[in-house]
Amino acid sequence: MEDKDPKDEPIIDQVREYLETYIKLARLRAIERGTSIFAGMVTDVFIILGLSMTVLFASITLALFLSSVLHSSWQGFGCVAFLYIVVIIFVMVFRKSLEKPIVNALIRKLFK
Repeated sequence: MEDKDPKDEPIIDQVREYLETYIKLARLRAIERGTSIFAGMVTDVFIILGLSMTVLFASITLALFLSSVLHSSWQGFGCVAFLYIVVIIFVMVFRKSLEKPIVNALIRKLFK
């Protein structure tokens, strides 16, 4: 049988304890990171849903207002549809310059 030096055993125990603590800390950091990303995504989804509903109701309100001003329902809703077509064309033309800030914001949020 090998004789173990009594001085070595506490060091081995300390290293083992350090590694266990380090692994627990890494696991807790990963859990914290994952939950903060998930929470951020959930809040972003609610914000997007809220903004979508606001735009929807504002569009209907504008269309009804223009319908009363123009005395024609189809012209009021047509003007709002034309407004959306202009916005879509604008986004398509400036797509590359709009993508970069969005990508940067997402990267910043992920590596925060």
